[in-house]
This record gives sequence, structure tokens and C-alpha cells, in this order.
Amino acid sequence: MSNANRHDIHVLNGLIGAALDSADGYRDAAGGSADPGHRELFQRRALERRALADALAAAVRELGGEPHADGSILAKAQRAFTDVKHALLRDELTVVGAVETAEDQVKARFEKAVDDPAISATTRETIRRAWDQIRDGHDQMRDLKHSLQGQRDAGSGLYPR
Repeated sequence: MSNANRHDIHVLNGLIGAALDSADGYRDAAGGSADPGHRELFQRRALERRALADALAAAVRELGGEPHADGSILAKAQRAFTDVKHALLRDELTVVGAVETAEDQVKARFEKAVDDPAISATTRETIRRAWDQIRDGHDQMRDLKHSLQGQRDAGSGLYPR
């Protein structure tokens, strides 16, 4: 590995971990969702995130590095907490909210990487393309969460019908 590529490889490997964490989170959400439409959406997003991790891994190899193959311990712990919370609350909004919160963190990591002044222009473009996909997924989860919150609030009896 060239010394010039070391920082780019480090940043890309961090993003691979984030993408894998996201894929695992979506997979877990699919297993915890009672809604068939949400389950299908989560399964599709899990596959997309895996493909994104594979694309980032290819970029690492092109730079002469060894790509990371798994996500973070912290993300695994957060998913375990979410599993317990969902088991107690048994609520679709809890599942979607947990995914959206995790996607906030993934999106922030990609934003930070895009803004990193020390990465090469080629790596920045690779990250920017990946970030577009991450942002779209995040925004979809945010909108889904708000929709479910609105449905819950509308059915709460606090709003006139």
C-alpha cells in the first residue's frame, strides 16, 4: 500500500464498516417488522448497503489496501438494545425509528468523509456517489418515521375527526 493512499484507505474502510452496520441494521429491522411492505423495503435496503460496501471494498483494493469485512462492535450493541426495546414495545414505529437513528449516524460519517480535505479527488468522488445513496435511504426512513408518527398521533384521540 502506498503511503499516499493510506488515509484514503483508512477513510474508505471506516465507511465500509458503516455500510455493513447499516445492512445488518436493515436486515434486523426486516426480521422485527410486522408490516410486509416495511419488511420488503428493509430487505431491499440491506442488499443495497451490502452492494455499497462491496463497491467501497473494490475502491480500497484499487488503492492497494485490504478492505474491512465487518461492521463495528458499537453497532452490534445498539442493535441488541433496539431488539430489547422492540420486544417490550412491539411497535412498528420503534423499528423504523431505530433504523432512522442508525441511518443518522451513517449519514454523518459519510458527510464527514466527503468533507475530509486530506482525501484524494478520486476517493472523494467515490464517497460522494455512495453518500448520495446513503442520504436517499436516510431521508426515506425519516419520512417513513414521520408518517408513522402522524398516523399514531391522528389515532390518539387528541385530534378532532
